[in-house]
Amino acid sequence: MLTAFTAALTLITISELGDKTFFIAMILATRHCKQWVFFGAWAALMVMTLLSVAVGKVFQLLPREFTFYGAILLFTIFGLKMLIQGWRMGDSPCEEEYEAAAETVAKAEANLARWGSNLGWATFGEAFSLTFLAEWGDRTQMATITLAAASHTLGVALSAIVGHGICVAIAALGGSLMAGRISEQTLTLGGGALFLIFAIVTALQGMSKLS
Repeated sequence: MLTAFTAALTLITISELGDKTFFIAMILATRHCKQWVFFGAWAALMVMTLLSVAVGKVFQLLPREFTFYGAILLFTIFGLKMLIQGWRMGDSPCEEEYEAAAETVAKAEANLARWGSNLGWATFGEAFSLTFLAEWGDRTQMATITLAAASHTLGVALSAIVGHGICVAIAALGGSLMAGRISEQTLTLGGGALFLIFAIVTALQGMSKLS
């Protein structure tokens, strides 16, 4: 369980920094109560984590060889893809992710009045919905499913929730200070390297279990 917890915590934290959900929380926190933004975004990521872990648990019902080789393949694909993307991009702040998040928030702000006069719950609802939709199908979700299928599901769930909480707290409390200092290339290359490391670790652990 400790290995699964450490692996998922590291991967989730690195992958989420500079991601679209990170900038959504950061932008919302500059316009609304940081506390409501934090809990709304974190609640969405917790729900997404539980759903992802549940999917990973279903994959555990398949033959062990299938989940073993499938996890290695997915980690390798994710890692190589991110390394290629990172190699091709310039060493600049995460402008593309920030602009996408800003556009998403701008569209949602127009509907904020529909929640009524309770701005707290309105902010919570906006942060929850925007974060949930942005995270759906994201590489972090795919990584969580893969980790849950190949590792201890409880450890993956707890570490993913903690990792998401750390990233959302950073975004809500100090994201604006970091926005221009986060190198998209560095994060992408680092994330790609981590995926490949987990592919190797999964292969080594799987071989020992299958032998």
